Amino acid sequence: MNTETTRGRFPWGLTIASALSLALLVSLGSWQVQRLQWKRGLIAGAEAAAARPPAPLQDVVRGGSVEFRRVIVDCPGLRTAPFVELQTIHEGQAGVRLISACPIGEEVYLVDRGFVADVISARPPVTADVTPLRIEAVVRTPSGPGPMALPPEGSRFYARDAAAMARALDADGRLAPVTLFAITSSNPEWLALKPSAPPAAFANNHLGYAITWFGLALALAGVYIALLRRKLNPRPREERPS
Repeated sequence: MNTETTRGRFPWGLTIASALSLALLVSLGSWQVQRLQWKRGLIAGAEAAAARPPAPLQDVVRGGSVEFRRVIVDCPGLRTAPFVELQTIHEGQAGVRLISACPIGEEVYLVDRGFVADVISARPPVTADVTPLRIEAVVRTPSGPGPMALPPEGSRFYARDAAAMARALDADGRLAPVTLFAITSSNPEWLALKPSAPPAAFANNHLGYAITWFGLALALAGVYIALLRRKLNPRPREERPS
């Protein structure tokens, strides 16, 4: 019986498509490696900023890098200042965060005074007292409300919309782009108020993404080599008897 030994033609279309796909996968993997280095630097910077001793807010602002810094600030009348309430969950418990305005020079900073559980109906007093109150706070840049965020109901907010909160508080002045999260209490005599700053949460999955893209590139190369060998060296086939 005779066999067919003719070699197949070189698969230029398959080669070009595979090369383009391989280049894309490798570039995506390399981009994730770059993102991994960037994220590690961001985390290290946040940890270094948080470890620095507290400094006056104005000195920190003049220094340029404010995110995650601990600051000392004197807020006029903060102990009895008007506030809005931000509905939230803190350590698995439903409640609100009390947010007031702190005018400093020509700017207005929003101060997150802390968390109050829903089981507490009392609130701090609100008066016209403007006695400065010194607090220690952590500087954070808040994320804006998402597209699915519920609109506020009076002084009750369901998303951290800084501009809307400032309007609700009748804050006069230019709104600062950062929020001060108090870590010392504006009302130490009222234990229901729990001052805290949100943790510096950074999702760092870039190494896994990079391995995935490089793995797909390796798999593609393997499939291409297998198809190329099959194309160039087809199996002999038996001729049918005439």
